[in-house]
Amino acid sequence: MTETDIEKFVNAPGRDELVKEVREKIDRLGIEYLYLQFVSITGKIMGKGIPSDHWESVASKGFQLVYGATVNLFTNRRGDYLGYGPESAELVGIPEPETMVQLPWDNRIARFYCTLFRNREEREDPGAFLTADCRGNLRRLHDEFKGKHGGLHLRMGTEPEMMWLKRDADGKPAGGFSKPFCYHIDQFESLRPVYMKVIEYSRRMGLDMIQGDHEDAPGQLELNWMFDEVLRNADRLTTYRQICAQVAREFNLIACFMSKPFVGVSASGCHHNLSLWHGGEETFRRTGNDAGNLPGMEQNFMYLTGGENTFMPDGDDPQLPGKTGLMTIGGIVAHLRALTAVGSSTVNSYRRLWDTGFWAPVFADWGFQNRTTGLRVSAPGRFEYRSVDSMVNPYLMGSVILAAADDGIENELDPGPPEERNIYEAIEAGKEVKRLPMSLGEALDALKADEVIQRGMPGEMFRLFHEYKTDEWERFMHTVTDWDVDTYLDCLP
Repeated sequence: MTETDIEKFVNAPGRDELVKEVREKIDRLGIEYLYLQFVSITGKIMGKGIPSDHWESVASKGFQLVYGATVNLFTNRRGDYLGYGPESAELVGIPEPETMVQLPWDNRIARFYCTLFRNREEREDPGAFLTADCRGNLRRLHDEFKGKHGGLHLRMGTEPEMMWLKRDADGKPAGGFSKPFCYHIDQFESLRPVYMKVIEYSRRMGLDMIQGDHEDAPGQLELNWMFDEVLRNADRLTTYRQICAQVAREFNLIACFMSKPFVGVSASGCHHNLSLWHGGEETFRRTGNDAGNLPGMEQNFMYLTGGENTFMPDGDDPQLPGKTGLMTIGGIVAHLRALTAVGSSTVNSYRRLWDTGFWAPVFADWGFQNRTTGLRVSAPGRFEYRSVDSMVNPYLMGSVILAAADDGIENELDPGPPEERNIYEAIEAGKEVKRLPMSLGEALDALKADEVIQRGMPGEMFRLFHEYKTDEWERFMHTVTDWDVDTYLDCLP
């Protein structure tokens, strides 16, 4: 009898040893409780908690949760559950032993990421991988990409801007904690207790922090860690958000990842720096931890380094990427409009794109260190995808970037010459450039028309994402705002 996906996963070679190693970590570190986490289609952290006494059982059998948890268990504006109704079966989540790490703010608790499966007793595809699992999809799509392109793999580095907001007496936002002075050390210093706590927790959980600064919005910081293989980087961005939420509780602040909470100042972007590589080796990073007494499994502290960066120039022009890089740019530029639905995934995201005076990318073009284009070569060997903000689901973003890159390489798409001019000046000079969608509704239409990008949302993922985001757009469109009242209340007679 053929093994199901869940059976293959649980019985994978070497997994039993990892399960035993986790037990040793649990006992040595005094872990009493386990968070079993997965990520919804919008990037929200979901899951269950169990006492650590039951580790071996849950490692083998997993836990069950309603399918709708992958869609945040929300209802649409008509009151129906999004994605899955109450009659749907329950998914099975299997924790990945190698992702276990102790929470630095409560040493009694450890966190695991999980892979999701269809229920073992379902009539169709029992025990199969659940395609509503954005994280599991990214792993499988990346494996397919590597197999198709001779081991070529995607590495990613993300730049998560976010804002630290004060709370009023009712707990509501009361402006940014600091003043909107970009790169200002004094304003950076004003948030030192906050960001140092974030860095402390991040390093304990395996994030190799490399730099940070104060950006040009109230309370806006950007803290960066070393780039890595695309799935592990997405896990670290998710972990970073979880850390920021905890630090906000400790300081009675709001960790705001909303793209545009203020007008007249920059929004919070999350630029994705990407490159395609052959080879490399796993390298351990201490990140402030004792290598012989890690607060978790070693994989949390490993980074893929070295190898051949196929985006590096292979000619005399140091600004021009090699052939693989150019074809990848060709694929991304060709599909930028559909990609925007994933990178700028909320109604609020488009406030950022409309506020063009703050370097938000609104045109489907590329250039070398040109911040007026949607994609730029930020340095030799890497591209910065700019049409993405801090609300992004990094697993979906990685998946659809792989789909665009695959199309570019397979069909040898030519991105054209890099644009060296300010894109607005180039357009005034007669250049024809496609504009990115300027609303969530327009972006969703572009996604619906792009079969290539939908390959990065396999199985049920495209249906679920499009349904969820369409409802979000419709909710906005049927809402009367303060702007409506201020503009039209006394309009006539």
